Amino acid sequence: MRRGAVWQLLLFTVIAAAIAAVMALYPAWLPPTASEQADRIGDVFWFATIICAGIFSIVAGVLIYSLVKFRAPRDDDFETDGAPIHGHTGLEIVWTAVPFALVTAIAVFSAIVLGKNDKVGDNPLRIDVTSQQFAWSFKYPQQQNLATTVLRLPLGRTVRFRFTALDVLHSFWVPEFSQKQDTVPGIDTFLTVTPNKVGTFPIVCTELCGLGHALMRSTVIVMQPQAWRQWVKSSTQAVSGGGAAAGKAVFTEQGCSACHTFEPARASGTVGPDLDKLPEFAQRAGQPLEEFVRNSIVEPNAYVEKGFPPNVMPKTFASLPEPQLKALVDFLAKGAK
Repeated sequence: MRRGAVWQLLLFTVIAAAIAAVMALYPAWLPPTASEQADRIGDVFWFATIICAGIFSIVAGVLIYSLVKFRAPRDDDFETDGAPIHGHTGLEIVWTAVPFALVTAIAVFSAIVLGKNDKVGDNPLRIDVTSQQFAWSFKYPQQQNLATTVLRLPLGRTVRFRFTALDVLHSFWVPEFSQKQDTVPGIDTFLTVTPNKVGTFPIVCTELCGLGHALMRSTVIVMQPQAWRQWVKSSTQAVSGGGAAAGKAVFTEQGCSACHTFEPARASGTVGPDLDKLPEFAQRAGQPLEEFVRNSIVEPNAYVEKGFPPNVMPKTFASLPEPQLKALVDFLAKGAK
């Protein structure tokens, strides 16, 4: 190949590489990362992207050069055949060996990252995650079984999630953590995350799980370690202390205000029944007030107030630890009188 042809081929390859670089770097293909695992996954992504962009540049450069260099003249109606070309053993070995080496490199790098991402360390924070149509609930076994519907994590500490599904398949996904984990009925699944950025991030179910699938969302709040410990302390003390403060704390942490109106908690949700009218509902159900409140939390479809559809309130609140459940029942029963 003449020197001029080489420079022409190189020019086309550089142009293709520039186009590939712009397409790879300019759009925000991935959300910002907020965990150590996400950073490692990002490294694998960019490693594979660089390899693919390099291959694209070479192939595109050769194709463009061939189209320009070997195009048929205007007066050639394809009556003349090109010179016959036979196989080239050396070239065939190269274009087989190079892709094999590149794919193997990606596989090895990915395996190393997967191994590192699954390490939990010596003192992981263990959190039990329960999924059910159409809500997430979170329990902290090491923090007196504190239960919430909003996930709170300390910055920099490795978290080991254990997932349980009560009905159908669901899938836990925080985009900024770059990992998904299916929750399967009858099988415990696990995921390791080490948050490295303070902030509030969405939790999304990515497995079509029914009519309310799009609404099956929650939030993870990553806090400074001291702020997280203070939150745990205040939450557990509020519950153990009993009284209206304990019940209000549970009511708030469980996200009840998102669906219900309840004056003692300054809640104004309209999705579910007005909890200020609980005595009326209990009377219509023919049950004592406290018994009715407990039953409605543990088995929400046992009595459904007229005008509201069944199967909307999740049954995950049945897994609340007894102190939290009792505090919530007392708060609702006394506050509605």
